[in-house]
Amino acid sequence: MTRTTGMQPSVEETSNSVIPDSKVLETERLILRRLDDDDAPFILELVNDADWLRYIGDKGVRNLDDARAYIRNGPVNMYTRFGFGLWRVELKAEAVPIGLCGLIRRDTLPDVDIGFAYLPRYRGQGYAREAARATVAYGAGVVGLRRIVAITSPDNAASGRVLVDAGLRFERMYPIPGEDREVRLYAWEGGLRAGG
Repeated sequence: MTRTTGMQPSVEETSNSVIPDSKVLETERLILRRLDDDDAPFILELVNDADWLRYIGDKGVRNLDDARAYIRNGPVNMYTRFGFGLWRVELKAEAVPIGLCGLIRRDTLPDVDIGFAYLPRYRGQGYAREAARATVAYGAGVVGLRRIVAITSPDNAASGRVLVDAGLRFERMYPIPGEDREVRLYAWEGGLRAGG
């Protein structure tokens, strides 16, 4: 099982947490699994949360059909193409979806990045940090990534703290290609440990 102490889980610990069905990772309190059409109600709520809209943007998801299309065209497509994507984060004890966390391959970034978002009632309880640490360990140990990046809006300090706790370091301001804005770019390089 993935540890949730201040250290990055080892490759062996993370590899033992990989489950062959829709489960990808398991930590002390969480299960990260692949999204499917049954997650549409959860996705509809999450992508219309005020902070999602502020920091990530409007994905045009207005109903359950839109949510299913978002799942299929985004995360499921990425699972097929790359073997990873955004995963549903759920509380292990109740199987309740609380957010998303995973690895993303974007055209606008030179490296795979980690992304996450949580419903408001589950923020501030360490779930984002726990899932992010496990995701970085998975990217390094299972996927074999030597560098993982993340981007945040300049005013999203909470996400920046999660990334630092997961072992990433602020690298620089990064202009988004084709857009008139810059974001904060964080990076994890192979060999650096999570949490310090």
